[in-house]
Amino acid sequence: MQLTRLSRLVIVFGTSIAIFGLMMVTVDPQVQYTVDEIMSEPERFDGENIFVRGIVLPGTMNYDEFVFTLQGSTEKLIVNFKESPIPDGFDEGRTIAVRGILQTDNSSDGTMMWIINSYEIQTGCPSKYEA
Repeated sequence: MQLTRLSRLVIVFGTSIAIFGLMMVTVDPQVQYTVDEIMSEPERFDGENIFVRGIVLPGTMNYDEFVFTLQGSTEKLIVNFKESPIPDGFDEGRTIAVRGILQTDNSSDGTMMWIINSYEIQTGCPSKYEA
């Protein structure tokens, strides 16, 4: 049995639509926030999986406690990287993106602070930002 041209086009089109539909269902896009956006309403993101972008504040990298500070324009956020590897290109003063769970913790002086327990850290290509 030979398929007509129209039948073949319908099969190819239907298969393409089905593959596209499966891709859309399985991909979970995640919004990337800035540190300032997260810290404007941190309670809204408490316990949530977030994707945040900021600058690694120089002088805050602590390899003993596995923490550093991520800085926005006006706000700061502590990142616990115990469960995530540090990628190539990571350095203080660079813009990075962090995926993790936002949680509260008490600091040594008893005040509440917000921490991202990261599971992924991404850096951009340095040559992309150089003139």
